Amino acid sequence: MNVLAEGFAQQLRRSCSEDWQACVDHRFVHEIFDGTLDDAVLRRYLVQDYQFIDRFVALLGAAIASADEFAPRVRLAQFAAMITSDENTYFLRSFDALGVPQPQRLAPALTQPTLALRQLMHDAAQSLSYANCIAVLAVAEGLYLDWADQDGKKHVPLPARFEHAEWIGLHANDFFRGFVGWLRSELDRVGPQLTDVRRAEAAAYFRQAVALERQFFDHIYD
Repeated sequence: MNVLAEGFAQQLRRSCSEDWQACVDHRFVHEIFDGTLDDAVLRRYLVQDYQFIDRFVALLGAAIASADEFAPRVRLAQFAAMITSDENTYFLRSFDALGVPQPQRLAPALTQPTLALRQLMHDAAQSLSYANCIAVLAVAEGLYLDWADQDGKKHVPLPARFEHAEWIGLHANDFFRGFVGWLRSELDRVGPQLTDVRRAEAAAYFRQAVALERQFFDHIYD
């Protein structure tokens, strides 16, 4: 492998390949594709995951504000529109199907991995560094593309229940593939422009995000 020929995005991905692959191959992934995911596990997962939306949209806003060009602002704004419409609707429909009461939807007790991921998103947004924001976004979306759209799953029929099938579909479609590819290209574009200190800072955000995503997947089975 010619490491010198790698872009910044691939360097970051390679630096935490063990945690990344553990998420892609996680028990949760296999069970949601098989349609065998226990309702109690899915309920815990969705209730906690829904608590990211506010911080995630704020992170997108910070990336829009700190972007160095107009075109990235447009791309990020388009993605924010999807998060606040299609994905939000999926959560609400799933909560209804799984019998999640209103207090659990809006103000559940937050687990430690959820708190840590929310804090990371907040810190990246507050840094007002475009590279830091894109690094965290590239994990949050890129990791989900990799588990939902992996080669071994592409020809597997989707599970019957919409709670399973639509969560996969939201992260395995042309729009989402295009957005994740764009995030990775943005890391490659801005990476060479960063000072060594700023590049190390963005890399630290990326690696921490991957480690916390693995903890999040693990903890829903506790």
